[in-house]
Amino acid sequence: QVQVVESGGGWVQPGGSLRLSCTTFGSDFSRIALGWYRQVPGKQRELVAHISTAGAANYGDSVKDRAIISRDNAKNTMYLQMNNLKREDSANYSCAAVLVDRQYQYYWGQGTLVTVSS
Repeated sequence: QVQVVESGGGWVQPGGSLRLSCTTFGSDFSRIALGWYRQVPGKQRELVAHISTAGAANYGDSVKDRAIISRDNAKNTMYLQMNNLKREDSANYSCAAVLVDRQYQYYWGQGTLVTVSS
């Protein structure tokens, strides 16, 4: 069983920045691929960013050039730095941990809410 814990959400003004963190417990972090997804009520869940076990990153079109995803295997933690935030970035952000050695099983955190408003 893998536990996924997110932190770092909150309120931020348009144009501001924030950093989300995702920490996992219960498995070898270096063998976990990680992603941030976001969702607003009434809309489909959207990929924000993903990072592989090797550190390769890819981003959703809506945040490309405004987000940086990284991982620190020593801390079992992945980070998402988001800059120049827009109102449309407001959503519940969830971290997904994918165990690449266990048939790509997914584990989800509870999510952290990001609100971008003035």
